[in-house]
Amino acid sequence: MVLLTIPYVMGLAVTDAVNPCELAILTLALIAIITRYPRERKKVLKVGLAFAAAIFLMYMIYGAILVYIFGLVSQIKIISTVLYKIFGVIGILLGASNIKDFFAYGSLGFVTEVPKKWRPSMKNMIAQITSPKGAFVVGIICALFLTPCTMGPYIIAAGLLKDIGLINALPWLILYNLIFILPMILITLVVYFGFSTVDNVYGWREKNIRILHLVSGVILVAIGIALLFGLLV
Repeated sequence: MVLLTIPYVMGLAVTDAVNPCELAILTLALIAIITRYPRERKKVLKVGLAFAAAIFLMYMIYGAILVYIFGLVSQIKIISTVLYKIFGVIGILLGASNIKDFFAYGSLGFVTEVPKKWRPSMKNMIAQITSPKGAFVVGIICALFLTPCTMGPYIIAAGLLKDIGLINALPWLILYNLIFILPMILITLVVYFGFSTVDNVYGWREKNIRILHLVSGVILVAIGIALLFGLLV
């Protein structure tokens, strides 16, 4: 049995939180609402928080489903052992892909972000946001767009939680997802209080996108190696 500790779960959550995907989606949502209502800063606050709440809700549901499924599968002892190895390999591969994007962004024909063919649809949908309710609905839908580039760390986290049962896993899932949406909340507050503009935030993201990939990649590789070789015991 792998030892479950806060640092391991938080490490995976931080990896997800600095993922370029979610930062891009949130800033696009805020840009859309600011463009429509340039003088209504309170609306920006409500939209950002509603969007973050929707992502939190959907990822709690994802996490509960994953923990439940992994818990059922792991009742077979040999499968439980193999699962940790699989999670380790997944972590290493995802981490290596992120590190690849630091040294050669977009090489090998892919980036560890939202698939390019999905992006026009996502942008068009986000551009239609006009209210907090709309932001919440769009946030729920955008959670689907986020899955290809953020679900990897979450799958590993759910694997770590599978042995304690779904009910006991809920506080851990709440902790994970609060960390996951923290950048969304911080960006919303920064824009609301006028410390920066959405354009500046988006520009920072574009300028540091490779570093974000590197941070995510290093953490994922480290946890993946620990899982693969049984170091988390």
